[in-house]
Amino acid sequence: MVIKYFLLAAVLFLTSGCSLNSLNPFGNRYSPYYIEGEEIEPDTTIRSGNKPIRYKNGGYTSPARFKATMKSYCVGGKIYQPTYVSVGDTMTGIASWYGPNFHGLQTSNGETYNMYDKTVAHKTWPMDTMVKITNLDNGRSTIARINDRGPFVAGRVVDCSYAVARDIGIDKRGTCRVKLEVVGFAGKIYHASSGKPKPRVKLTDFGVQVGAFAVLENAKALKAKYASTVGSGKRVVIKDGQDKNGRLLHRVHIMGFVSKEEAQDFINCHSIPGAFIIRD
Repeated sequence: MVIKYFLLAAVLFLTSGCSLNSLNPFGNRYSPYYIEGEEIEPDTTIRSGNKPIRYKNGGYTSPARFKATMKSYCVGGKIYQPTYVSVGDTMTGIASWYGPNFHGLQTSNGETYNMYDKTVAHKTWPMDTMVKITNLDNGRSTIARINDRGPFVAGRVVDCSYAVARDIGIDKRGTCRVKLEVVGFAGKIYHASSGKPKPRVKLTDFGVQVGAFAVLENAKALKAKYASTVGSGKRVVIKDGQDKNGRLLHRVHIMGFVSKEEAQDFINCHSIPGAFIIRD
């Protein structure tokens, strides 16, 4: 069953018409997301193979995490859009696992896949999200870190490393029903007893001001023009403010760019006179 899944996944990649590089953020110009809520207690039980993970880079488990992005990607003709998540978010579905055929290869966030580390692949949750995986068939659970994208098989919500599969009891069976729960980020587990606010992942949110008007109807007309063309993941808003003389201005902003460079590309591509980059 596992070998058949590997082959199917390979076919999906090869026939998707999308570049495999779209799964890997290295070399692109998108800025990383960041985490709100710094006061999270590290869980020292998280291990890499037989050794405890040493927390570096401010607690992140991988230097590659700084390169990981929330960029949308395409597999099998379907576009996947990574999402915001908060501690406590859950998801249920089918889990599978991947091992020897991928051991030593590069994951979607640029790490080297180690089947003996407690890591998983998820289609949309942010890289380095810490998840509790509970096997709903036998009650066994473990905690792992997302460092890859997948699985791209209908109904499946997570692809586990061999170490995770062994912990929850599917290393021989191949699949099971699971519940996923976000429990932390960047190698750190949130403890409710700490009294600290639950952390969540938030994207950097760049925008472009495409116009500013004293007359509201003119701002609404420009908003309508761009609302039909900017595409998914972007939003066009009107924000009221004042000019340097204190007069009311209705500013038209296009929000949702994940980096300054993407926002600048939009300005250049559409040749918008007077447009400039803003930050929400």
